[in-house]
Formats: sequence, C-alpha cells, structure tokens
Amino acid sequence: MRINIILAAPKTGERLYLTQKNRRNTPDKLVLKKYSPKLRQVTEFIEVK
Repeated sequence: MRINIILAAPKTGERLYLTQKNRRNTPDKLVLKKYSPKLRQVTEFIEVK
C-alpha cells in the first residue's frame, strides 16, 4: 500500500517535497537528499506526516 508523505528539511523547517512510499518495504522514516532553495544547496529531507 503506497502512501503520500511530505519531506521536510530539519535545518530550515521547509516542507517542499511530496512523494510516495510503500509502507511494507520501508517502515522507517524516509530520508532523501534534495535541493533546498533557502540554503542553496542539497540537504537531507526527512519524512514528516
């Protein structure tokens, strides 16, 4: 079952990216490297609900 998740940057608090994940395959919080416009660099974005 795929669910929609929001990715947030812990450094800046930005919530920019919306993606999907399969809860069975990845039960842990998803961490992806994405571009942050505030910092103007690629940073880690963590799953929030």
